[in-house]
Amino acid sequence: MSPIIIQQMNPVAFSVFGISIRWYALAYVAAFVIGYFLFKYLMRRSNVGLSLSSKNLDDLLTAVILGVILGGRFGYVLFYNLGYFINNPLEIFAVWNGGMSFHGGLIGVIVAVFLFGWKNKVNSWKILDLMAVVAPIGLFFGRIANFVNMELMGYPTDMPWAVEFVDKNGNVLIPASHPSPIYEALTEGVLLFCLMFCLYRFTRLRQYPGAIAGIMGMGYAVARIFCEQFRVPDVQLGFLVGDWLTMGMTLSLLMFFIGFVIFVFAFRKK
Repeated sequence: MSPIIIQQMNPVAFSVFGISIRWYALAYVAAFVIGYFLFKYLMRRSNVGLSLSSKNLDDLLTAVILGVILGGRFGYVLFYNLGYFINNPLEIFAVWNGGMSFHGGLIGVIVAVFLFGWKNKVNSWKILDLMAVVAPIGLFFGRIANFVNMELMGYPTDMPWAVEFVDKNGNVLIPASHPSPIYEALTEGVLLFCLMFCLYRFTRLRQYPGAIAGIMGMGYAVARIFCEQFRVPDVQLGFLVGDWLTMGMTLSLLMFFIGFVIFVFAFRKK
């Protein structure tokens, strides 16, 4: 069966005054905007004793944006390509060339939220529970941007939904492969969002600060490990053990364990 043929897309969506605006940047903007309003809506409807003013929300959004960008970039540098960046330190700041780590971005967000909570004397775990609901939105848009950029594609396959990228002349750029960014967008994005939204909105788990965040950590880890079965490992790293363990799986296993500990702790603490 013939694969789905997709012509290579321009990673630049449009230009303004000579400045190129990339699809990846638009994905981040969409995620932050939608996440902001959803966070605000859930905060007002959840009745968990979390009340932030408009200024607080703006400050929190700024902190989270910085956490995502700085944490995501330095996470990629540390976890995925440290040797290259040691030899080319200025490239660390060239974020327009790509290279972000979800696990690094997560660490950045956690640090940002706890600093915000400490400064404003609010329960950081309640904020993280809300963040756990909106985070899959960013994952969805980010993986769609990866697909547009032909990044993180999967192994060659002859499945009916295999995707083949070609240039404008019909030359094959990426042969028929698993569209693993779409797998991740659907599992880490759509499926995980539905789960987290329903748990937060329709259960009493939100009354136990940290419980929703812990489930998010475990849920993402399971989805990521599943999708890693179809995704080609980063070329500069390859497999860490044998021909099956990748860096993404390793970090996700650690994330699952931490999420489980947080979930248990949410019910044990006063």
